[in-house]
Amino acid sequence: MIDIEQAEENYTAKDIEVLSELEGVRKRPGMYIGSTNLTGLHHLVWEIVDNAVDEAVNGFGDKITVTMFKDGSIQVEDEGRGVPVDIHPKLKVPAVQLIYTTLHSGGKFNSKIYQTSAGLHGVGATVTNALSESLSVTVYREGKAYEIKFHNGGALETPLTVLGNTKKHGTTVRFKPDPKIFPNVKFSWDTIYNRLEEKSYLLTGVHFILKDENTGNSHEFYTEHGLREYVASMIQNKTPIGEIIDFSDKLNSIQVEIAMAWCNSDYNENIYSYANDVRTADGGTHEVGFKGALTKCLNNWALLNEVIKPNQSIDGADIREGLTAIISVKIPEDKLEYEGQTKGKLGSPEAGPVVGNILDSYLSYYLNEHKDFALDIIHKCQASKDAREAARKAKEAARGNKTKKVDLMISDKLAAAQSKDYKENELFIVEGDSAGGSAKTGRDRLHQAILPLRGKPLNTDTVSMQRMIENLEMSTLIQTIGAGVGQDFDVEESHYGKIIIMTDADTDGSHIQTLLLTFFYNYMKPLIDKGMVYIAQPPLYRVYRKSDPKQHVYCWREEDLNPAKEKIGPGYGINRYKGLGEMNADQLAATTMNKKSRVLLRVKIDDPLVVEKRISVLMGKDSSQRWNWIQENVDFDLVDTFEDQLKDK
Repeated sequence: MIDIEQAEENYTAKDIEVLSELEGVRKRPGMYIGSTNLTGLHHLVWEIVDNAVDEAVNGFGDKITVTMFKDGSIQVEDEGRGVPVDIHPKLKVPAVQLIYTTLHSGGKFNSKIYQTSAGLHGVGATVTNALSESLSVTVYREGKAYEIKFHNGGALETPLTVLGNTKKHGTTVRFKPDPKIFPNVKFSWDTIYNRLEEKSYLLTGVHFILKDENTGNSHEFYTEHGLREYVASMIQNKTPIGEIIDFSDKLNSIQVEIAMAWCNSDYNENIYSYANDVRTADGGTHEVGFKGALTKCLNNWALLNEVIKPNQSIDGADIREGLTAIISVKIPEDKLEYEGQTKGKLGSPEAGPVVGNILDSYLSYYLNEHKDFALDIIHKCQASKDAREAARKAKEAARGNKTKKVDLMISDKLAAAQSKDYKENELFIVEGDSAGGSAKTGRDRLHQAILPLRGKPLNTDTVSMQRMIENLEMSTLIQTIGAGVGQDFDVEESHYGKIIIMTDADTDGSHIQTLLLTFFYNYMKPLIDKGMVYIAQPPLYRVYRKSDPKQHVYCWREEDLNPAKEKIGPGYGINRYKGLGEMNADQLAATTMNKKSRVLLRVKIDDPLVVEKRISVLMGKDSSQRWNWIQENVDFDLVDTFEDQLKDK
């Protein structure tokens, strides 16, 4: 028994820890930035960029520059009004010092200062400072240049100092993340590039400039037609029905802007929303209002034009199939509600009806003025319904309700798991019969199933759903997983808790991975959303002692080779595994399939907009776009060096 009286004596007021605001942020960074991984690291940048954007949104400045420096720091410069530097009347410190060291401070709470802003809680700049090794703020306003510096998580290093006279105006913030907080403090050009491109679509007429002093790269983003250009960039390799529809209006002090287009060659629902120029990845009231009004509007038009009967209705999911839409709302501070500091979901109740009313008004008028377009959309909805029916039949086939021919087709390829505990089962999709043979021999028969591929899978980004279902490989995969496909897919009915893609570590293997991931993204996306899709990581090398091959070390990375050779000592040999088929069953099981010793890479979608664009470029029909992307993003020098080192061995 616990001695309560003794425990009470050991737990007194002296044991209560009181942290300063900045210490609290450093103690629990995940509460403020979500995590300390690369997503959280870049969240520090977004907080400062959002402050600069808020100035531009409210009409102050039309240029925002982000610079990545060689020392690992990053700088955000705007041409706004400049952070106030005068002494706060109550707290008796300069306002700029208050903003960067005190939670829930700033001008975002005052609607006279900011009509709309991305900030809600007033913690952004403070959090960035608290999680930085160093941070400096340079302010240009009222003809003077000022500077204040912080270090070690927000401690004041240099008080506010006047640097001299200037004609500039705005704020420049430079900071370096604290490696004691973040395991990786290297900023990603691609990540920041994509975010600034996104901002340029949302904020027309503003120049966003990205520079990287490490590589000399620089890029400027600028748009004049906003969301219309945004949607156009997302569907550039698809076949749209009609033109892009875009409109904007204001109701009850909420500004709404929408751009949308349907594509024949797309079977996903691609709806992305923003509130005050911040991505609401988890949706919210504005998305709910959009979807409800869209379903109502299309059904009303179809009924009035006698395309459907009074007792019929078009399902909302069928209407949204193949739709790409961007919804942007700007909401005054007194009506703005987010769920959580990371602002992933809009909670403002007024936003839903406002978006719904504006969409209904403009889209109803557009459909009446473009009857052929409206009919094409209705026909696509009906085709979607037919495809769902085909998917339902495919699901029934997986349950054994179809002909023996289908069952034989599956059993011929699949080495099934014996357990019916589906959440514990794993499906390995393996490249080739040779690797499939080793995998079947080395697997855990109770919980691991093996499905060998015969050739490369179909590129599902360029064919219709009907053709995809008719494809033998794709049909077998759908039936094996057993949870349907497309809109009819139910992740809870999956026969496997993990889907593991296991391919060779070469160009063909990477291509197969991409094709399969494209299929899962297009037709079984909940598998990815739930974290159920993985890529197996077979070793690249085996370093062994020639006199005793049982003594060996596996290497998953090239940089592991030298330590492995040192561990084995003189007289070592090296196996380079160019394909899974080169490994015997025991080796494949021990390194790649055994739950206790394997390495799996979980497939995760951090930014669905980036995924859409990458799939469109890499899997689309425009080979020139694909070539340009490869030239800009693949380091051929690294590839050549790697191959040369292999030849030396």
